[in-house]
Amino acid sequence: MNITRENIDELNAIVRVDIAKADYSDKVNEILANYRKSANIPGFRKGHVPMGLVKKQYGQAVLVDEVNKLLQDALNKYLVEEKLDVLGNPLPKPQDNFDWDADDFSFEFELGLAPEFEVKLKGKKAITHYNITIDDKMVNNQVEHIAKQYGKLVSKDEVEEGDEVVGIFANAEKEIENKVTLTLDKIKGKRNLNKFVGSKVGDALALKTKGLFNDDNDLKNFLKVEEEGLEVDVTFTIDEVNRREAADLDQELFDKLFGKDNVKSVTELKDRIKVDSEKQFAVQSDQKLLNDVTEYLVENTKFELPAEFLKKWIKTVGEEPLTDDQASEEYSKSEKGLRYQLIEGKLINDNSLQVTFEDLKAHAKEMIKGQMAQFGQLNPEEKELDDIAARVLSNQEEVKRLSEQLMSQKLLDFYKENANLKVKKVTYDDFVKEVYG
Repeated sequence: MNITRENIDELNAIVRVDIAKADYSDKVNEILANYRKSANIPGFRKGHVPMGLVKKQYGQAVLVDEVNKLLQDALNKYLVEEKLDVLGNPLPKPQDNFDWDADDFSFEFELGLAPEFEVKLKGKKAITHYNITIDDKMVNNQVEHIAKQYGKLVSKDEVEEGDEVVGIFANAEKEIENKVTLTLDKIKGKRNLNKFVGSKVGDALALKTKGLFNDDNDLKNFLKVEEEGLEVDVTFTIDEVNRREAADLDQELFDKLFGKDNVKSVTELKDRIKVDSEKQFAVQSDQKLLNDVTEYLVENTKFELPAEFLKKWIKTVGEEPLTDDQASEEYSKSEKGLRYQLIEGKLINDNSLQVTFEDLKAHAKEMIKGQMAQFGQLNPEEKELDDIAARVLSNQEEVKRLSEQLMSQKLLDFYKENANLKVKKVTYDDFVKEVYG
């Protein structure tokens, strides 16, 4: 067997694999001999079928199978030994008048090669890393929300501001009939609110969907419609009116929320809310940073790709072959993601950011400890953690998920240390306005 490579350019190559009769004949003969021992062919005793008949019936199928195995093994080994970083998979070049009756065979494959490039993480323009602060107003609002959430409902006959109403939205033409629980802070505008305030159980309110809710998504959720910007008349028939009385901020509530004696006062409750909120907001801030650095790297790391090869490869990898136009469209959709995969891979390899099994095990154990703590098990034994972690890591899907989490964290830590960042302190409301508009 002989393998040679012709480099077309820096991103494309042709690999030729020559297979001689000596490479496959012994194995083919061995398989056919085994077939002869077990073949059931009418007119012959088992094990006494003439070899010529076995070869005639099975010979070419065995030959094709064995040559293809040799071909794939040789090609894969060659790519590893030559340290060729290929994109997609090698594509066999079609050969006219290929003859399986010949003794020797030659096969050619097109390769798309990964480009050489440098990643410059420090750009001239700094990337913003948001430090989301928690002010007293936010903490107090959260305390008020908790008190209401765990309070009790008091039934009423007449609607006042701040009440919850249970009723049915209906429009016969649009086949809308949906029962909902609605807090009046969802309603937009004084005019709409005044239709609710003062109404009683059994009343049917005439409403217009346009401008009814502060959040457009509420229209779809409460009316169970998919249509964007629906503008129709609806009725809302009131079934119940309830006032939610705030719960007492006492030890019983604190224990219910955080476990026995972990929080003992309103001051400690506010401290806990602040700490938990800071953790939650830090996750959002870090995700924003990860997205922004990713965007920066893709936009500022320039290199060419073997585009024509990749389009040709995309045509063949799905369940159904694609047309040239469909493959071009798919390539356009996936090009940005492919570029980042290459950039990320280079950062990981150049800076030894790989996830090891020990990393996975430690991460799994920390995750397990956190879950056990939620159920009051604060000091689990190391052997128990090891046993549970071993079960978790025996699940390949879970290993993949944890590996992705860890890699994201390693990259995030690397970006924080090495990228050109500027820290900006903002409240959560300002963060939402600035980032999401």
